[in-house]
Amino acid sequence: MTLDPLVLTIIEALVKSIVVIIALLTAFAYLTLMERLVVAKIQSRVGPNRVGRVGPIAVLQPIADALKMIMKEDFVPAQADKLVYTIAPGIAVATALLTWAVIPLSPAITVAGYTINFIIADVNVAMLYVLAIGSLGVYGIVLGGWSSNNKYSLLGGLRSTAQMISYEISLGLALVGVLMISGTLSLSQIVQQQGMIWNVVWQPLGFIIYIICAIAETNRLPFDLPEAETELVAGYQTEYSSLKFALFYMAEYINIISVSAIAATLFWGGYQGPFGLFPGVWWLIIKI
Repeated sequence: MTLDPLVLTIIEALVKSIVVIIALLTAFAYLTLMERLVVAKIQSRVGPNRVGRVGPIAVLQPIADALKMIMKEDFVPAQADKLVYTIAPGIAVATALLTWAVIPLSPAITVAGYTINFIIADVNVAMLYVLAIGSLGVYGIVLGGWSSNNKYSLLGGLRSTAQMISYEISLGLALVGVLMISGTLSLSQIVQQQGMIWNVVWQPLGFIIYIICAIAETNRLPFDLPEAETELVAGYQTEYSSLKFALFYMAEYINIISVSAIAATLFWGGYQGPFGLFPGVWWLIIKI
């Protein structure tokens, strides 16, 4: 019995999507733990230690944090727009995850005559897709800030909109050089063309501009105006708690991983090793 090619393609895409989502959630969990430990060290304090700070048991800290978030009260402000308030965190996470649909993870392999491409959707306009999805991410933030019926939240959402629109233009222009060198919008073809010499050699200024804009797009210091704690309490997240707050936090860190993966793909050869040596997903992970 042979499966219909369409059914096989759908199953393959679902499996790839599940694997990528699990990998991103795991990376998010331990990236937050690493950042908290580093910040604690800089500030001369203990940091997260509910399950222990050393040994194998320390890896359970993200699980403890997730359980704590889930068990907290899910508070909704009385004057909030409850529908928009509820779906806003989901929009933020969904747009962060959708970026990974077009990022090539590894060279294709052939098993029993069937070729498996390690990319969920190999589209010809992948670079435009990435820019479009990145622009949609601001909707979750601005809707969350507006629907909370809180001045701090609204101001944080408006700041985020202004900041993302401003830096989106510069980010797109930074990628024009890569587009001109490669002559294609397909990320998989751009990676394949970097087999021997990576694009960062030809476009160092474009890479620097991209990194600065990517930091601004992800609202990290010193571009943290949308959630400036010294001015806006927590910005657009002020009225959020429990799992909804965790979803916004998750979207932020997945976006950080995403912009790093895009930089690795466009400028550092993606899954290609130095001088084309042993291409594989491990090179992409190292570069991220």
